[in-house]
Amino acid sequence: MLLCVDIGNTNIVFGIHHRGQWVAHWRMRTVPDKMADEYAVLLKEFLRDRDIQLTDIRRVILSSVVPPLTGVFRELCQRYVSRPPLVLGPGVRTGLNIRTDNPAEVGADLIANAVAAYDRFRRNCIVVDFGTATTFSTVAEPGEFLGVAIAPGLSLAADALAGRTAQLPRVQLTAPPAAIGKNTVHSMQSGLIFGYVGLTEGLIRRLRGELGGRASVIATGGLAQVIAPLTSEIEVVEPWLTLDGLRLIAERNPS
Repeated sequence: MLLCVDIGNTNIVFGIHHRGQWVAHWRMRTVPDKMADEYAVLLKEFLRDRDIQLTDIRRVILSSVVPPLTGVFRELCQRYVSRPPLVLGPGVRTGLNIRTDNPAEVGADLIANAVAAYDRFRRNCIVVDFGTATTFSTVAEPGEFLGVAIAPGLSLAADALAGRTAQLPRVQLTAPPAAIGKNTVHSMQSGLIFGYVGLTEGLIRRLRGELGGRASVIATGGLAQVIAPLTSEIEVVEPWLTLDGLRLIAERNPS
C-alpha cells in the first residue's frame, strides 16, 4: 500500500493507493504545532475505519508547504511505518522539466498537481488550485512546467474583507441570486464569488494566450466546486489531483 500525504497551509490530505486504485481519502486541519504522536493517533483512526493498519503501508510519499510539519511527518513515518517517506523536492524525478528561475522554490503541491494534469491531458494545460492561495500552474508540451500565477485565496479574501472593515460580516461562500446585490450579504457574495470567477477567467485566457492559444484547464482545491460551475473555462474538477500526482511521482521513483 502507498500512503500519499499532502501538507497544505489549511488542510492535510491523505490517500491510500493499493493495487491500481484509491482505497481511501481523508482531510484534516493543519495544526503546525501538533506532534508526530498526535498525528499518528489521528491517522490510525482514519485507517481503522477502512480496516487498514499502519503496518500495511509499504511506501509513503509526502509533499509539504509547511516546513515545520515536514520533519514531524518524517518522524511519524520512521516511528510508526518503519520507513522514511519520499519527500517531494529537488532531486526527485517528476517527469517534468521545471523551467522557472528557481525550481527549488516552486511549491511541492504545485509540482504534484502539474504532474497529474499533464499525465491526464498530454498537452498544454493549466491547473487552477483553489486553496489558501489561488494558484494557476502552466505546463507546456512536451512536459515543461513554465511557471505560476498566485492570487489570494477566496477564503482569505473573505476573511480580510470582514476582518478589516467595521460593518461587513463574514458570509457563506456561495453565489448570490444576481451580481447586483440587494443587501449586504448578497453584495459581498457577488464581489467575492463573481469577482473570483472574473479573476479566474481573465488569468486563464491570458495564460492560454502565452501558451500559444490552446490549453486544457483542470481545477482542484477545496473551493473548486464553488467557482467551477460558474465558468466554462474550467473543463474538469478533480478534488484529489495532488494525491494522484504524488502517486505518479512515487511510481517514477521506485525505492
